[in-house]
Amino acid sequence: MNTPAATDDDLRCAEYALGVLDAQARAALEADLTRDPELVRTLEAWQRRLAPLVDEIPAIEPPGRVWTRIRDDLGFTAGSSRAPARTRWWDSLSLWRFLAIGASVSALVLLGLNLLWLKPAPPAPTAATVPGDYIVASIAGKDGLVTWTATVDVRRARLVVTPTAHVDLPANRATELWLVPPGAKPVALGVFPANQAATIPLSPEIVARMNAQGVLAVSEEPPGGSPTGAPTGAVIATGPLHST
Repeated sequence: MNTPAATDDDLRCAEYALGVLDAQARAALEADLTRDPELVRTLEAWQRRLAPLVDEIPAIEPPGRVWTRIRDDLGFTAGSSRAPARTRWWDSLSLWRFLAIGASVSALVLLGLNLLWLKPAPPAPTAATVPGDYIVASIAGKDGLVTWTATVDVRRARLVVTPTAHVDLPANRATELWLVPPGAKPVALGVFPANQAATIPLSPEIVARMNAQGVLAVSEEPPGGSPTGAPTGAVIATGPLHST
């Protein structure tokens, strides 16, 4: 049964929850969320409505060649009978494996399209929309469910992170966002509220390190953030960056 959106904001929130908005529309909605509590409630209602669809997505076991390719791309020695020792979470093969599970989220989009009215395709980008102005990431947990979306506004040097599912944290714990550049240690981006949209300012140095080879990660830390400058708690979600 179709569930039509009642207003333009209702439709925007539904499409955002499904992940079908383009980067520019997504960034505009995330900016509106920071100043419109009613819009936040509308988005949360759509997220609760669509969450049961995740249960309808069957588990998919990737073929063996996928893990062979991942091991090759990560630089494992050819012919080795075992992988090299890994003590850091950002070096973990298991971490990169569950990133691949995020591809199943696209099935959720297909399941949810019948909830929306069909609408004309958006107009072609204008000269004001320059490729590379935005970098985006869908930050998913080990179950493949996207927990936050992140949009980096390169020109304004800021990152907007928005929850797409409710997160239950232990008492006296907070969520901290990290940039993991390829082949480098994680860089702290800041502590943010787990269940509210937030804007994080970025330094020019951080923006320069944002690229399609990097990964965003969220760890569970003390309320003021990691005291060591590196993740100290469990990594609860990760997502690769994509230029738009």
